[in-house]
Amino acid sequence: MLRAHLDPRLGVRVIAQRALHYDTPAAAAEDRPDHVRAASGLAHVGDRLVVIQDDTSFLGVITPGGVSAIALPRGSDGRRRFEVALRNKAEKLDLESCVAIDGELWAFGSGSTPKRERICRVRDDVPSIIDAGPLYARVRQVLGGSLNIEGVAYVAPELWLFHRGNTGLADPGPAIVRVSFPVLRAWLDGSSEMPAVLDVRPCDLGSIGGTRLGFTDAVAAHDRVYYLAAAEASANAVDDGAVLGSQVGVIAGNTMRAAPICGPDGVPIKAEGLALAPGRVDRAYIAVDPDDTDRAATLYEVELTGPW
Repeated sequence: MLRAHLDPRLGVRVIAQRALHYDTPAAAAEDRPDHVRAASGLAHVGDRLVVIQDDTSFLGVITPGGVSAIALPRGSDGRRRFEVALRNKAEKLDLESCVAIDGELWAFGSGSTPKRERICRVRDDVPSIIDAGPLYARVRQVLGGSLNIEGVAYVAPELWLFHRGNTGLADPGPAIVRVSFPVLRAWLDGSSEMPAVLDVRPCDLGSIGGTRLGFTDAVAAHDRVYYLAAAEASANAVDDGAVLGSQVGVIAGNTMRAAPICGPDGVPIKAEGLALAPGRVDRAYIAVDPDDTDRAATLYEVELTGPW
């Protein structure tokens, strides 16, 4: 088991923040909010920073000058927004993690329900949705219980899937599941060979205020994997709960070290998306989910200080 410890030499300093409102108001037919909400993952695709959302079928494309939207396919009810008030929350893709590989964005459903066992691949702003149920079933089997994929990192030639570890009392906790990316890509392209699980590594990320930390995102750079973790007081992977705090961590070999992150006002945040600034390992972007459909998600630009 990998065990994380807080390293007092590490720091995370917020140097800029912005609320993610789209450049243009939404047309009613689009079924799009005027802002990014429930931001759940970040990835650089070329020179663009893309944010995925777990309860709307849109990608947000973030540039220094604004935020535009890429529409994803509608749900079975014809909607692109999914929420309790609309009574269609169970229909959402629940995209919780993403990674950019060879100019293509891969966004993964959480796997917390059968509806959420799909992978969205986007190339040249054209999305396709692929049913990956057999893959999720295999990962669920090796974990020995329920599943909630919240992070994914490309550690060539492997893809690391980060199970949050918050599916209920029987959940043994956070874990990293490794699969072969070339085999996965070939299978999604039509090969009969499903990717085998190469390894499962359970993790102890610690806790905040008695609530266990769980993975919320990850990104690989050089010989390290950086991750986000949040302590959310929720009984399962579907319902939201009070967030007691978040951390940024780094995995190097068999060591895990972490540092806390909070808002500039000191209030705990739910850090959900992580991307390193291009060509740098001392600067990163973090997406914060307000867990409120009426509030825009926030993008933090942060400085990573110390021996990360």
